[in-house]
Amino acid sequence: MKIRLAIAMAMISSWSYAQDDLLKQLDQIQDSATVYSAATFKGTRIINGHSVETVGKNNMDFIISHRFGAVNSGANNFFGLDQSQIRLALEYGVTDRLMIGIGRSSYQKTIDVFAKYRLLRQSSGFKNMPVSVTLFASDAHNASTSSTELPFYTIVQRQTYTFQALIARKFNESLSLQLMPTVVHRNLAENQIDANNLYTLGMGGRYKLTKRTSFNVEYWYTPESFAGSTQRDPSFTNTLSLGFDIETGGHVFQLHLTNSRGMIEKQFIGQTTGKWNSGDIFYGFNVARTFSFDKSKKRKSSGY
Repeated sequence: MKIRLAIAMAMISSWSYAQDDLLKQLDQIQDSATVYSAATFKGTRIINGHSVETVGKNNMDFIISHRFGAVNSGANNFFGLDQSQIRLALEYGVTDRLMIGIGRSSYQKTIDVFAKYRLLRQSSGFKNMPVSVTLFASDAHNASTSSTELPFYTIVQRQTYTFQALIARKFNESLSLQLMPTVVHRNLAENQIDANNLYTLGMGGRYKLTKRTSFNVEYWYTPESFAGSTQRDPSFTNTLSLGFDIETGGHVFQLHLTNSRGMIEKQFIGQTTGKWNSGDIFYGFNVARTFSFDKSKKRKSSGY
């Protein structure tokens, strides 16, 4: 009886191992028969807004963003170049799907933290997925001094939360387009006219010019009213930005013209006052440098 039981257990164990091997082989076959879309965008930003791209696992991006003054400020201000706002940020890839980041903007001394998760990746072949989808969430803290125009009574009032679904498709080697349905929640709105919630739709695209350069465009549409209620002061405007990307190895340079000086969602969605037809155009740039903390890749590149 014991011998039969041992034989039965051995057969079950062998069958279990064989099943695991078969499932692994099936997964490998599926992956080898699936072609995933790569480099839908060159970096984690299109211009102001985020792209579907995430930082790779154990990699970190250091991003410097500048926005100068308005071009129509005149020669006395060197057409805006005498003025500037800056944002410094660090973004880290926890996994190949999940990244986190923190940044600090000089405007309103804002500190923002965020997370991005790559939910779906565009693919063809065995697994057919027509679009890439990345989820984004952030919290921005206004650390500026309270004033009569914008009084803060608690820390909670200083918080603004943003939630986005980034939906992109790479149509060919040259053209990529992205939609960004967004909700911005402000615990304390700019004024009594503004609603606490802003519902907006971002649209962005990239057209590859050469192997290392591309032309980018980005537009954020925020209706003054939503579901029958006013949600934004009419003095604020929608943001339109035009950009030019240059990729040089570990660096990505993004040069752009925009009517918004804000560099995070609460600013370029809810606080833009510039108008292109009035010459309220701001020159700016983003510079991203990637650092790798993947020891295995470093060993391989060093010949170990």
